[in-house]
Amino acid sequence: MKGKIDELNMEELNRALRENKEKLRLERFKSVTSKVDNPNLVKQLKRTIARILTVKNEYTLGLRAPRNK
Repeated sequence: MKGKIDELNMEELNRALRENKEKLRLERFKSVTSKVDNPNLVKQLKRTIARILTVKNEYTLGLRAPRNK
């Protein structure tokens, strides 16, 4: 996913951000209510969300040129 994030345009980044935030919310809820299958998944989701937000911020600051597909 790391290399894939760089290739996404702004709409796809927004969609990926929403999906990952929803997954994180569900995993946190699952960790409270029952046993978690993969405890590192929360950590991975947080990192992915941070990467997406970083790329979005680079687009807004003009450090990256938005890709049009």
